Amino acid sequence: MPGDGAKVPAPLSAETAAPAAAPEEELVPDRPVAAEPFAGSPARRWAGGADAIELPEATAVGGVPAAEIRAALKRTKEFLVAANLDRDVLHGAEPSRALDLLDPLMGEFITEVRTSLEKPTEENDPVWLFTRFDRDEVRLAGEVVKVRGRMEVTEGEQGVPRIHADYTFVYPLVRAGGGREVARTVVRRVLDVDVLHGPGWEHTEGTLWLYEYNADIANDACDEHDGFIHPQFLTDPDPHAGPAPTGPESDPYDRSRPIENLAEGECGVASRT
Repeated sequence: MPGDGAKVPAPLSAETAAPAAAPEEELVPDRPVAAEPFAGSPARRWAGGADAIELPEATAVGGVPAAEIRAALKRTKEFLVAANLDRDVLHGAEPSRALDLLDPLMGEFITEVRTSLEKPTEENDPVWLFTRFDRDEVRLAGEVVKVRGRMEVTEGEQGVPRIHADYTFVYPLVRAGGGREVARTVVRRVLDVDVLHGPGWEHTEGTLWLYEYNADIANDACDEHDGFIHPQFLTDPDPHAGPAPTGPESDPYDRSRPIENLAEGECGVASRT
């Protein structure tokens, strides 16, 4: 229950289209603590966990039957859950289930993804596809990760159906050693999945062909490239340690805008988490 008699706001209905603007700022935002990890956040009104990823109604697209579209939507959700909500993965484990869902015929891409997990670098860091924290530094606060977003299916190149998934995940975290203070990391992920069907396309049935992906991560150390997200806490000994932010300020809760890719070497500033 919220402290000081505060009421829990009414939950939002599912997102069916891009919102027109960012959610309003709270006039007097609360400081999140372990008992109320989403205090002061728009995510208080969001649904939580895998159930928040709702699938649109499947219809035939580009000559691909509705049943095939429905199966691809389900696999896309499975990937999002395995890559961003699996508790072991969030605490640093290899995202085995998510990897198994990717079509091995993507070849060099699969090799690069596996290499990023084994030997992460600034140019090839798995956090741009998978959400992973160093369990020696932080743990999830409570059982809920808040999620908001949507999926839609359009017709891409050569009539191939393309699933566009756009979801924001809000992770409340406490230090691994315990404590009441919560730091939130906000991760927005955009995936485009091609639904290959029939003998005209070389693909592996029952897997995902990832056409493109992008991400925006708010509250992550800019100078760490070890395969983990490193959130900062307000009471860190030096919360401003590391490289000074050089990128633009943005609101990670603003789902009305597309993800803005930073220039190489830039470190963006989150207006809130």
